[in-house]
Amino acid sequence: MNILISGASGFMGSNLVAYLAAQQPSATIKTLGREHADLCWESLSDESLSGIDAIIHLAGKAHDTSNSSEASEYFKVNYELTRKLYDHFLNSNAQTFIYMSSVKAAADTVNGVLTEEATPDPRTPYGQSKLQAEQYLLQRIPQGRKVYILRPCMVHGPGNKGNLNLLYKVACKGVPWPLAAFSNRRSFLSIDNLCFVVQRLLSENISSGVYHLADDEPLSTNTLIDIMAVADGRKARLWRIPAALIRLLARTGDVLKLPINSERLKKLTESYVVSNQKIKKALHLERLPLSAREGLTITIKSFRQAN
Repeated sequence: MNILISGASGFMGSNLVAYLAAQQPSATIKTLGREHADLCWESLSDESLSGIDAIIHLAGKAHDTSNSSEASEYFKVNYELTRKLYDHFLNSNAQTFIYMSSVKAAADTVNGVLTEEATPDPRTPYGQSKLQAEQYLLQRIPQGRKVYILRPCMVHGPGNKGNLNLLYKVACKGVPWPLAAFSNRRSFLSIDNLCFVVQRLLSENISSGVYHLADDEPLSTNTLIDIMAVADGRKARLWRIPAALIRLLARTGDVLKLPINSERLKKLTESYVVSNQKIKKALHLERLPLSAREGLTITIKSFRQAN
């Protein structure tokens, strides 16, 4: 199999390239990027995809929690680039197209459990641009070929530099967790579980469509802090400061551009539970390879080694 991966130099991409190289050593993996890649976006053509069997589109503009990005930037990258690559896919002989979208294309907030049946209602340019790309693909699925739209929740793993790493940098110093008064349940996704699903989709005949990706068990942020402490060989310190006071400090951070702001507080304390039942049913699985706690422990230990 000849596989083309866009965004291969990023967190997801670098992990996926290594995983596929180990699981499918006979596969040839090519990269698509702006520079230092086998194929460049500027010169991408129908002919350049000759011999490619599967395309995995990871490249995109991530959600900017500082809210400093223009809305047009999200649509230029997340929609326009996806449309460009997908149009070339349609004119090629490639049989599989995997688009890495996001649960934020479905909902910014979740009451209960988010499933694929929920009517999408993204409220941010990030989620809206991802949804627009999804809709473009869904309206043009060619007969006899496979098109998968994957919506992962918060992905973590070695090399991740997102909010989870920032949280660990604070927690590893023994600073008490001041948000213990917030009670929530949140889905996470180990990069190993993500790579496992992608590899299975490449090798099996699974129906095209939209699939949510999440670890099997949602966890509270307080449990996450405890996992971080255990990985460091210490006891978690949890402070139950009144939630109203914390929200006031976050609103102040919005104005003064402090590390803690309303958007980051929401990410750390909101409930956001995502169902993975559809993808497990399609793959005939009872459980994904790693539990949520196992995957997070691996990630936290990688942070500890890096720091």
